[in-house]
Amino acid sequence: MTTTTLEKGRTIKTLNNIAESGLKVFSKGDYIIDNDNENPEAIVVRSFNMHSITFGDQLKAIARAGAGVNNIPVDQCTERGIVVFNTPGANANAVKEMVLTTLMASSRNLFAGVAWTKSLQGEGEQIPKLVEAGKKQFVGKEIKGKTLGVIGLGAIGALVANDALDLEMDVIGFDPFISVDTAWNLSRNVQRAMTLEQLFAESDYITVHVPLTPDTKGMFNEKAFSVMKAGVHILNFSRGELVNEDDMEAALESGTVGQYITDFPNENVLKMKNTVPIPHLGASTKESEENCAIMATRQVKEFLETGNIKNSVNFPNASLPYTGKLRVAAFHENIPNMVGQITQAVSSYHMNIADMVNRSRGGYAYTMIDIDNKVNGDVIPGLEDKIKQIDGIITTRVI
Repeated sequence: MTTTTLEKGRTIKTLNNIAESGLKVFSKGDYIIDNDNENPEAIVVRSFNMHSITFGDQLKAIARAGAGVNNIPVDQCTERGIVVFNTPGANANAVKEMVLTTLMASSRNLFAGVAWTKSLQGEGEQIPKLVEAGKKQFVGKEIKGKTLGVIGLGAIGALVANDALDLEMDVIGFDPFISVDTAWNLSRNVQRAMTLEQLFAESDYITVHVPLTPDTKGMFNEKAFSVMKAGVHILNFSRGELVNEDDMEAALESGTVGQYITDFPNENVLKMKNTVPIPHLGASTKESEENCAIMATRQVKEFLETGNIKNSVNFPNASLPYTGKLRVAAFHENIPNMVGQITQAVSSYHMNIADMVNRSRGGYAYTMIDIDNKVNGDVIPGLEDKIKQIDGIITTRVI
């Protein structure tokens, strides 16, 4: 257990190049960007692998400027009361545009056609004739009227589905965990697949937008391919591990899968026929990097200054309007009578509770309490220690 009080001069460390527009968020306040500091209060990261890093006792938050957090030891952070943020939706438009670009380009065999045309260098005046004679091998198909299956209807998947409808495709989606907010934004013309097998069987093109979990790892495998239409195009801009590569190679060889478009090339993928290996460009736009950086740094700043949590992957979202009152914030195990014990500790100092919030997520919870009156300005001697002594408390701080 650790107990800390928020102080001026907060140190922020970055483990990747973070867009300057994001770092400017810290210009309003007493923040120090120090990438050599081994014990910062917060870390902002993109794809840097943090699994071998030793965290200092002052670390309160890690913000991933992006959606996936596989590069962060989330379980370890949770056990220590370190909030891990991500930025869902900040790069959604960039990925959506890449999905639709490659969807159309691969359907028209554009990538293979361009590569073949460049190979004609040195043929001089014969190039126009060679082009006319050779172009038939790259005859493609139009996407209009074809069926696109979208697996995962979150921020990216919903945008892809809606725009594909505008391109006059038929769209079928599968997402048993679709959120209310996404459902409001999703066109009613997106057909609902009751099972993955239904989506596999009906789709001419399939794009996947789900996180990597034990349940989704290798979801594109021999069994899945056996249900799909012959020649289906599969687009993977989520995680390479969603695909069983041995089974994908066999499906490409047999023609069961017509093309595999992936943002996660490796040695195996580069050896496969009919693949479009993209160098992880899905979210690589100037606008996306700025959006992610701004969103990540704002969430860190809000948490450090007010205790409010938004878009955490390991603790519940929780928010109270910050009015400047003394605020007690505690991460704790989600067990009976925790809130009662914390409020009792506050009440033992004869202080009024102005407002409070308690939110849980799995085996953990977060409680914030605003106090009407202050003792000795903004210090309550002994309160943090008293809360810390409660069994099940992970971290405590006073803001």
